Amino acid sequence: MNIFDIIGPVMVGPSSSHTAGAVKIGCAARKLLGEPVKDAEIYLYGSFLATGSGHGTQFALVAGLLGMKPDDARIPKSFDYAKKAGMTFSFAQAKLRRAHPNSVQLKLTGVSGKKLDFVGESVGGSLINISSIGPLKVNFSGEKPTFIIRHKDKPGFISSVTGLLAENDFNIATMNLYRRSRGGEAVMIVECDQEIPDIIADELKNLFGAENITFYSLKDDFDEEGEK
Repeated sequence: MNIFDIIGPVMVGPSSSHTAGAVKIGCAARKLLGEPVKDAEIYLYGSFLATGSGHGTQFALVAGLLGMKPDDARIPKSFDYAKKAGMTFSFAQAKLRRAHPNSVQLKLTGVSGKKLDFVGESVGGSLINISSIGPLKVNFSGEKPTFIIRHKDKPGFISSVTGLLAENDFNIATMNLYRRSRGGEAVMIVECDQEIPDIIADELKNLFGAENITFYSLKDDFDEEGEK
């Protein structure tokens, strides 16, 4: 336990779940998109929908999509900054089933036209969980560099991934495995203690059996107004 577990996160806003957590969800979605957001369809669920207006959840989500952090003094004026950055956004009720009560679905379009459909959960104390990316069900915190591998369920694939990381001195923090059926589609989610450089990412993509890899980096190479 550290001191922030006791006194709470450094933040702007009244609620670690509805404000700080919402900022972090928006920021995580922006990182997964990999470029500035041009348009955001924001679908609120549960208490995010019922009480979010009083906690500034809408401002917080837009702030995160702009790349702001939970302690950014500009959060209450994020709508103005979005307009300045040329980012459009809308809010509606989410049609999620059995989701966490502090959930939001984000349908994003980036400046290049890239799309992302994302569901994030604010689980308390500003901590978040990313629960889906498109049709893929996932489960990771957004606190560490992460990669999500869709692959065929076959003997040796997991060891080839962990072996490649070990050979290059990368430490695995957490790993979750899912599969639809034996020998069918499978998903591997790995959170690492270090950023994965491009050369290792390329080797992972070339592993036999790997079908699609999504990388989530803590680095952000564009600012909140979409400028390199």
